[in-house]
Parts: sequence; structure tokens; C-alpha cells
Amino acid sequence: MKNVNTLLWLLLIILSCPSSSQLDDFFSASFYQKLTSTYGAAAKNRAEKWRDIIVNNQSDSDWAKINKVNHFFNKAITYQDDLLLWGKKDYWASPVETIGRGKGDCEDFAIAKYFTLTSLGVDPNKLRLMYVRQLTVNQPHMVLIYFENPKDVPFVLDNFNPKVLLASKRRDLKPIYSFNAEGLWMAKARGLGRKVTNSRGVSAWNNLVQRIEGGEMQTFATVN
Repeated sequence: MKNVNTLLWLLLIILSCPSSSQLDDFFSASFYQKLTSTYGAAAKNRAEKWRDIIVNNQSDSDWAKINKVNHFFNKAITYQDDLLLWGKKDYWASPVETIGRGKGDCEDFAIAKYFTLTSLGVDPNKLRLMYVRQLTVNQPHMVLIYFENPKDVPFVLDNFNPKVLLASKRRDLKPIYSFNAEGLWMAKARGLGRKVTNSRGVSAWNNLVQRIEGGEMQTFATVN
């Protein structure tokens, strides 16, 4: 496995509309070997199922893709907070780290779904990570949202509630703001609001991108 970080590889795949050869290059024998040696045999099994999702659903509708990806990660990954999992108060894991550990917090679920859907050809402009307050437990929470058109009520992909539902049906969520690689938006109940620049609220995402560009985040994190 080349010594590059995972998200850079995923972004290269995403930007070039993945071909079979590119996917084979990413999901190589050395990739599975390194994954197994780092995280164990169960991680390889999760990664193989992840690959199958990406390879076998390229021609599906967006609706089919968001449901399959949402179901896969909600079933394959167990929730665990960053302090217990990574020994850090806040850590944004790459999709491979999340697949490897088989665990993650709400941000890791949303990030993994985001990059998997974009690698499946879903337009990144239709996807945003959204910070909300989960009113049932009165805690901050992150979900992934998908909308067909900018003025549509988005659908919510969530690990707390496994069903893909319209945001208007999720009375248990209070939106705060949403963002993707293009920027940050203040959220509204029936839409995504106006774009905001120079906000500190998305610093974790910016730091993640900077780590990608600087090559500071290795492909596999050390297991505690």
C-alpha cells in the first residue's frame, strides 16, 4: 500500500469518476493485508462489503444509493465516542479508519457516508454534513443530508434513526448549520439557508482537508 492518506486516495477516485481499475488499485491485496494486520480479520470483511457497495451500485439511482449506503454503515459500524475510541475529545476519522475499527461517532458515520456516496457518483453539491441538536437526548449531533434541488426539503441520513426521512419528518432534530467541501451554510428548518464565509464552525473539516493536502494523516491509524 502506498504511503498516502486514505482520504486523498478517495478524493482522487471521486474526482475522476472511478473506473474498475482505479477501484482495484485502491482495494488491492496489499490494502486488505494492511487493514487486516492493523485492525483484524473482521475489518477485512467490512471492507470487502464496502467495496461491493461502491462497485455494484454505480448505475443505481441516487435514492437507491443513499438508502444502501445509509443502511450499510448503520449496520456495519457501532457507535462509540472519540474519547473511548481514539483517546481524543474530538477526532474526525477517515472512512478507512471507521471501517477498520468498526466503530465511530456520529461525525464518522456522516463522513464515511459522504465520501462513499460521492465515490458512487452522487453530486457533492447535493450532499452536506449538518450539525443538529438531537432533541431526544438534548445533545449535539451530526447527520448527512441529501437534496435533489437546492430549494427542496432534504432527506436525512442518520445513525440515530436508521430510516432515510425528510428533514420535515425529523422533529427530533434542530438544525444548526450545514457544510461540505464548498463551504458553510446556516441551516433552516425547511432548507439550507444562506452561505456563510469565514466561520470557525467548520474548522474540523478545514483541518481535515489541510491534513489531506499536507499528507500528515497516514492511511491507517495506530490501534490503541
